Amino acid sequence: MATVYHTQYDKMTRKPIPALVLELGLPTTISMLVTNLCNMADTWFVGQLGTSASGATGVVFALMAIIQAFGFMLGHGAGSNVSRQLGAKNAGQARVFSATSFYLSLFFGGVILVAGLCFLGPLVRVLGSTETIYPYARTYALYILLAAPALAASCVLNNLLRYEGRAAFAMVGLTAGSIINIFGDALLIFGFKMGIAGAGLSTMVSQYISMGILLSMFVRGKTQTSVAPRYITKNWGDVLNILRTGLPSLTRQGLGSISTMLLNWQAKIYGDAALAALSIVARIANFLFCVGLGIGQGFQPVCGFNYGAGKYSRVKKSFWFTMGFGGLLMGIFAVFGFIFAEPVVALMRNDPAVIAIGAFAMKAQCVALVVMPLSVCGNMLFQSIGLSGRATFLSCLRSGLCFMPLLLLFNRLWGLTGIQLAQPAADILAALISVPVAIAFFATLPPDTPEAPASATPSPRGA
Repeated sequence: MATVYHTQYDKMTRKPIPALVLELGLPTTISMLVTNLCNMADTWFVGQLGTSASGATGVVFALMAIIQAFGFMLGHGAGSNVSRQLGAKNAGQARVFSATSFYLSLFFGGVILVAGLCFLGPLVRVLGSTETIYPYARTYALYILLAAPALAASCVLNNLLRYEGRAAFAMVGLTAGSIINIFGDALLIFGFKMGIAGAGLSTMVSQYISMGILLSMFVRGKTQTSVAPRYITKNWGDVLNILRTGLPSLTRQGLGSISTMLLNWQAKIYGDAALAALSIVARIANFLFCVGLGIGQGFQPVCGFNYGAGKYSRVKKSFWFTMGFGGLLMGIFAVFGFIFAEPVVALMRNDPAVIAIGAFAMKAQCVALVVMPLSVCGNMLFQSIGLSGRATFLSCLRSGLCFMPLLLLFNRLWGLTGIQLAQPAADILAALISVPVAIAFFATLPPDTPEAPASATPSPRGA
């Protein structure tokens, strides 16, 4: 007879690791697949408007990464603390972190909105727009800025649900918003003939709907954590804890945005087709990688929860299982991506120049796709347990310390071919650095802590 897990604590600390990681990772994987599929659909719809319009989505992608950087910083910073506090059976403090991070995300999103609107034109140029792409990018960026508070807050709410071990709730909000975006694109771009403004408006509306659905999970009392204003901390130490723990995410996403801008600046030397092609490949690579990343995000709450509960052996088991399973999945997807590179790129933008540049870049990216879980799991490990120093270092590797120097060097040596090879080379180098750091850490972990007697009354759910 199967074991029955009566509480969330029992499930997180007793259920077999492979089943638990997959249970928590599968909803995240589905939501990420749907989200990335919708992003690709968005790219396809905009691609029908022309190569310059297609390039605009790549330019504005860097702006979205900046907004998400703050959202993920607060979401992962609070989520890591939430999972460890729940693992230590301290639900009250977990609610302090969840509520504080939510309202901080609305604040940061609002600041980005106001600042972006004040400097919209110069911002689009800094992001790497060419003169022909500029009018499309400016229009698209306007709606992304208007969506900034919802985009940042959704990142926080999604991560709070995942770190609490309720990834299925997060899946509902993200997938619903993404599906609405697809239908909105079709209706506004072609039905109402709004062009790229329709794509931007659809994205903005879908982000606010997604945030509303995610927020409803907390308001309806479906969670142990809460976003009720009464839980906002009065202790600046809690805020600093969130920011410090979330710093690796800010670093990773921020460097991702900077590297995207640098890539745009390097690629636009070779014309709109090169910029559009590399933007399309980035979307496709994210779609392929989201499967492994989704499983990895199932690992994060397992890791943080069991570390907080003193069950270090489960931390190790969950790390190795996630890395191995993610590598296997990425290997399968990489083979298909390599074989069908040309038709997939052509589906996004049927331009011979875009296809030629994009297909080679995609094949190169697929070669490196297999090793990407190695670096991602290392980063997730240290952030989940609150070791922000090592997590920040590892988060700097892929888009920063490895990618940017290689991009400049390879472009100088081999031109456009070097640009196409820079990201795969950076992924491989980041993986080679990350794994030894994780192995050295595991050697320092003590034996499991004996479990304290369970409380007679479970912690009440938050409002």
